[in-house]
Amino acid sequence: MAVKSAERVLQIFELLEGAPGGMTNKEISQTLNFAPSSTLGILQTMLEHGYLMIDDGKRYSLGGKLVRLGDIAASRFDIGKMASPHLRHLMNTLEETCFLAVLSGDEIVYIAKEWCEQTINTNANIGSRKPVYCTGLGKAFLAFLPDRESREIIEQLDFEEYTHKTVRNKEELEEQLKQFRKQGYSVDDQEIEEGLWCTAVPIYDGSRRMVAAISVSGPVERMLPKKDRVIGELLTAGQELSAQLGYH
Repeated sequence: MAVKSAERVLQIFELLEGAPGGMTNKEISQTLNFAPSSTLGILQTMLEHGYLMIDDGKRYSLGGKLVRLGDIAASRFDIGKMASPHLRHLMNTLEETCFLAVLSGDEIVYIAKEWCEQTINTNANIGSRKPVYCTGLGKAFLAFLPDRESREIIEQLDFEEYTHKTVRNKEELEEQLKQFRKQGYSVDDQEIEEGLWCTAVPIYDGSRRMVAAISVSGPVERMLPKKDRVIGELLTAGQELSAQLGYH
């Protein structure tokens, strides 16, 4: 059963998260449709315990204690462990192999995997590295990282041709990334391995920063007929995992 006062505290946190200049008791009360008197009591309690700050204009903002708690919470996150149920669900639902990867320089590193016996043999294993420009996971980072970070990585790339479909230069890659940003997911159509089609989505944390990507990979002849279903399931899993990490 939800506790009303606790819900109000959480609503205040979420409201002030989007108000870097702070808000007065009146503004908070009106925005959340709370009684000003009860709101003031909650704000004062949060202030006394270090969860809020107040300035000379009596505007409340998030307090320093939240920074320490956030650092502790972040240090205890094991994204690979958190992602495993989502990868397993995707693998069981779609009957294809699923991956979680993080960025390391101009490469991705696979940190979790749910293997499907139906998938064609691939050398993508936990701990292995692949280029960012010709993998679905890597291109997800290039598409959804902040523009400056993405450009810095792209400027340093050497384009090696792995298959006849591998992206060949920065211009071709940029065109792909524009499309990926519009649609919300990236695609590797046999660019790193012949016959393998992969799609990937970004994973964000509570600071709205992309921290990982998850993908579904399989033989092109099996993946394309169910492409829409794969993408739908993958987007849902990405949103759910991001929410677990504090993103909303």
